[in-house]
Amino acid sequence: MGTSEAAFKNTRKSERPQKESTSSRQGGRNPAPRPGPASPPSRMAGTGAPVAYGRLAVPLLFSELQRPDGGSRLRVVTSLLDLVHDPQRLYQTVTGGFLQQLQVLLKDEDPSVRTKTCDLLEVVCRHRLGRQGLLMSPLLPPLCELLDDSCASCRSSALRVLDLLARLPAGPGPSRLVQRPGGVQLLSLLTSCSRLDPRPALRSDGVSLLRPRLSHPTGGVRRGAAAAMMALSVPEDGKLQVCEQQVLRLIVSLLKDQDQDQDQDQDQDVQTSAAGVLMNTVVTSTGKQQCLDLDVVPVLLDALAALAEAPAARRLLLQQLPLLVRRTEDTREDPLVQEAARTAIRVITWTP
Repeated sequence: MGTSEAAFKNTRKSERPQKESTSSRQGGRNPAPRPGPASPPSRMAGTGAPVAYGRLAVPLLFSELQRPDGGSRLRVVTSLLDLVHDPQRLYQTVTGGFLQQLQVLLKDEDPSVRTKTCDLLEVVCRHRLGRQGLLMSPLLPPLCELLDDSCASCRSSALRVLDLLARLPAGPGPSRLVQRPGGVQLLSLLTSCSRLDPRPALRSDGVSLLRPRLSHPTGGVRRGAAAAMMALSVPEDGKLQVCEQQVLRLIVSLLKDQDQDQDQDQDQDVQTSAAGVLMNTVVTSTGKQQCLDLDVVPVLLDALAALAEAPAARRLLLQQLPLLVRRTEDTREDPLVQEAARTAIRVITWTP
C-alpha cells in the first residue's frame, strides 16, 4: 500500500463518529459515586467538642466530662445541647442514666458551663420523658441552689427549668415541689408562681401540703411556707381552704415566731406573712369566727410591737397610733388586749 493511500485511510478513521460515552447518554451528568462503607466521621458542632457518629455520640461526650481538663466542659455541654434537640439522642440521654452526670456541670466554677447546662435541661424538660427523668435524678437540689447564683443568666436559666417543671403537664406541680429536697428554694419558687396565679397550687392541694411546713423546725422553711400560704389565701377558694383545714391556728403561732438560728429580719418576715394570711382570711365570716375563737387580737398587737422595731414598719404604725390609744382607754376592752396595745404604743413611739 502506498503512502498516500495509507494517509487517506487514517483520515477516514479520524472522521468516523465516536461512540457516545455513558455520560453523554445520561445528559452529561456524571454517575453518582457508589456509596462506600459506613464510617464514623467526626464533626464539629460550632464551638462544641467533636461529636462521634450515631449512638456513640452521647456516651463519648459524657465520658469527656470525666477528664480533669475543665476547659473542655463548655465545649462538651455545647455539643450535648445541640444533640438533645434530636428526640433519639434525648431518649438515649435520659434512659441511659446520663442525666445524673450533669450534676458536676451545675457546680462548675465557670458560669458559662452552669448556664449552658441549665439550657440543656430546659430542652430536656420540654419532653414528658425528660421531665420524668429529671424528677428521678439528683439534679433538683443543685438546680435550686442556682437560684442564688452570682451569675444573672444562670439564675434566669435555672428558674426557667424549675418553672417548666412546675407548670407543664407531667411536671411535679406544687405537691411534688414542696416534697423534694431543696425545700426552701422550691417554696420560694412556689410563692413566686402563686403570686402570679394561685389556682394551679390550690387545685393541687397546696394548702394541705404547706400546712405541716408552717411548724417545721427550720426557720427558713417556715418563712417560705408562710409566704406561699399568704399568696394562696388571696382568692376566695384559698380563704375557704385555709379555714376548712384549720390553718389559722398555726398562723397565729407564727405571729410569735422566734428562732435563735435566724436573724430578726427573718422573724419579721414570718410574722408579716402570717399577718397577711389573717388579713386575707378575716374578711370571710368563717375567718372572723375562727380568729375570735383563737383570741387573735392580743397576739396581733404583740406582733405589731415586734414589727415596730423595724423603722419602716414604725413609720406605718405611727399612722395607726390613735386606734391603739382608743384600745387602751376603752373600759369594755379585754385587759390582755389593753396591755398588748400599751406595749405596742411604747415600741412605736420609742425614740433613741
